[in-house]
Amino acid sequence: MRLSQLVANLGSQVRAHSLATWGELDPSLTGVSAINQALPGTISYVDSRKYAAAIQQTQASALILPLDPELQAQALGRGIAWIAAPQPRLLFAQVLEQFYPPLVPTPGIHPTAVIDSSAQVGEGVYVGPYAVIGPGVRVGDGAQIYPQVVIYPQAQIGERCILHAGCVIHERTQMGADCIVHSGAVIGGEGFGFVATPTGWHKMPQVGRVVLGQGVEIGCHSAVDRPALGETRIGQGTKIDNLVQVGHGCQIGQDSLLCAQVGLAGRVNLGQGVVLAGQVGIATEVSLGDRVTATARAGIISDIPTGSVVSGHPAVPHRQWLRTSALQSRLPEIYQALRRQGNPDL
Repeated sequence: MRLSQLVANLGSQVRAHSLATWGELDPSLTGVSAINQALPGTISYVDSRKYAAAIQQTQASALILPLDPELQAQALGRGIAWIAAPQPRLLFAQVLEQFYPPLVPTPGIHPTAVIDSSAQVGEGVYVGPYAVIGPGVRVGDGAQIYPQVVIYPQAQIGERCILHAGCVIHERTQMGADCIVHSGAVIGGEGFGFVATPTGWHKMPQVGRVVLGQGVEIGCHSAVDRPALGETRIGQGTKIDNLVQVGHGCQIGQDSLLCAQVGLAGRVNLGQGVVLAGQVGIATEVSLGDRVTATARAGIISDIPTGSVVSGHPAVPHRQWLRTSALQSRLPEIYQALRRQGNPDL
């Protein structure tokens, strides 16, 4: 499409180099490309002056820019058209949606799918090859259930949910509307509960359930466990990356973000808007307040108050961790200095 048509599709929040007359700077676009790999006929993306040098080298025909007059002038100086918005990364996502709309399969039930007679399947649902839908399951209108998905008895799948190939939804799980579960994820599997006895470990029945709020997304090969009693609950709008473990009985607030390889032990409580970077681990029954951020590989063993940023293992306030990290490289010389001073404890 022409860049002018793209702007019209995106709406009035987008600024462009010329809304009145496009002239020669209204290129025909065939797709989106990375700034350092861009080809003529594509639109690319720069979100800050950090990448200003790339504008001088890119072959893109158009650019997505922030509201930065210097970057915009730089693009026009090379004859590159641009569009911009207060949130250029969001604009980039919207442009991608224009050129690469999501796959929407034709509604219908594949003849190899196995659906129990007591299951209720809504209107406009797609059920792919070899999917299994158990007794008492309810599937909302417009849901997409891809090949080899298994839905255990009594689960409830909300409207427009997308269950990608090979994921498993265990018994009694409840999913709100517009949830996405990616391939290999297991929602509602048994929590890790055993009782020590003189003859070994006795299995604790896990008869609770998992509840996903509206718009929750679960990445590939992640697991959200059900508890012995009660609920494991993931709040509305929360996004969970690949290879994440959410233990039994956890409560995660809405609009939180859990990156790859995060691990939550049982009964962890996260507030709203919590961000856990990659490989963060949280011990049993720890609570984090709203808007807490934990940097990569933090190990959290005690409660964290609202709005905190923590790092390290065990986790401490991020500024304290930065100071400690800076001192680590000097520990050998500090040790030797103390020895020379005759410190009796060394």
